[in-house]
Amino acid sequence: MDCLTSVPRDSWHLPFLAEPEEVASLRRLLRRHLGSWGLHHLAETAQLCVSELVSNVIKHVGQGTPATLSVSMNRVFLRLEIHDPDTRALPALVDAGADSEGGRGMALVDGLADRWGVRLCADRKVTWCELATGLPSATGHCGGARVTRAESLLGLYGTTPLPRATFPGVLSVALAEEVAIDVIGDLLHWLRAHGCDADEALDRAQTCFEAESDGVSA
Repeated sequence: MDCLTSVPRDSWHLPFLAEPEEVASLRRLLRRHLGSWGLHHLAETAQLCVSELVSNVIKHVGQGTPATLSVSMNRVFLRLEIHDPDTRALPALVDAGADSEGGRGMALVDGLADRWGVRLCADRKVTWCELATGLPSATGHCGGARVTRAESLLGLYGTTPLPRATFPGVLSVALAEEVAIDVIGDLLHWLRAHGCDADEALDRAQTCFEAESDGVSA
């Protein structure tokens, strides 16, 4: 995929206390963060993995333990890490039966993630898992045919060339955004000049966009 713009995905770290009531907040913030990264399709799986990793800390290290959620990209994999201060309580994959009350957490992570593991440091333990994103690169995107067509249009529009994917960053995205706004404005002028209702067309486009966005994030 030849992307005109790229999605910057800087590592994100969120300290929290390992309490049951914190899990819902972590899930909500994670979904929002992945949405800003254009990784809506991984939100549900990532939320389940984080829920299980945090629950593992609550159960085996202790409720109220200070911990940190770290979210980053490892090449084309989304990497989720839970840091906690106990280097003794190591998570293990248990063959839990259907009636078992415990042992399912890491089995679920094992089934959902492409890979997982534990890293021991001098002052903490890091339990991590990685999910394949399907991206062409760590800053790429998988926006589908509509995004690809839009990029082709933006690349031909105006006199200022847009930065290529080899120069990712906020500046390239901001420049593309300004060009996109110009394109939308010109299209509305074109519709009005040809006797169409520009406001109605804009409303219909917004409705279509929201419907498709809801379908992606559902």
